[in-house]
Amino acid sequence: MNETAVSAKGTRLNKRGLETRQALLATAVECLADGGPESASASLIAREAGVTWGTVQHQFGDVDGLWAALLEHLLRDGSVAVLPVPASTDVGERMEAVVGQLWTAMDLPTVRAIHHLRLALPRQRDELEAAYPLTAAAIGRWDVAWTATMEQAFAGLDLDPVRLSRVRSLLPGAMRGLHNEQYLSTYTDSAEARRGLVDALSSYLENR
Repeated sequence: MNETAVSAKGTRLNKRGLETRQALLATAVECLADGGPESASASLIAREAGVTWGTVQHQFGDVDGLWAALLEHLLRDGSVAVLPVPASTDVGERMEAVVGQLWTAMDLPTVRAIHHLRLALPRQRDELEAAYPLTAAAIGRWDVAWTATMEQAFAGLDLDPVRLSRVRSLLPGAMRGLHNEQYLSTYTDSAEARRGLVDALSSYLENR
């Protein structure tokens, strides 16, 4: 809470100010999770939270500050955490645990909110950094946290760090694709697809 105890101008927030900030962030998660990229609207979030745009500016400065604060809030609140994995030294068992937990996380409101927010942001990194520098920096910190999460999940195993890095980069997109596929009137068995992903990535990590 201490990290969010100041306004956009650096002044300390009183109890009411802190409550308003938390309410805005909670409303942002709800709007983004229940909507789509079009719900990434600071004006909509302010309206749903029952506050003025001036309140948003006081709290976050601008929309870039709002999105950055939201990402930081979710990161601190455990939306990215150390994945509990089996103590087994079997790569396949660890991979199965990671994939299973990521699959479950895909339906969490916080994860849906982040996905919809990122869909609404510029696709190119240079454009993102120019238009939303604070948000871009927050996304970078998410990547650092995800890297640490994956390293912890496979700690103690003699794996090629380059291959583990490639798997880390691949997993979010692969999981998102499989998760989306189940809602497209598909004949694909998502459980079997995940089993194939686990087997393929485990084999890749084990074979040098």
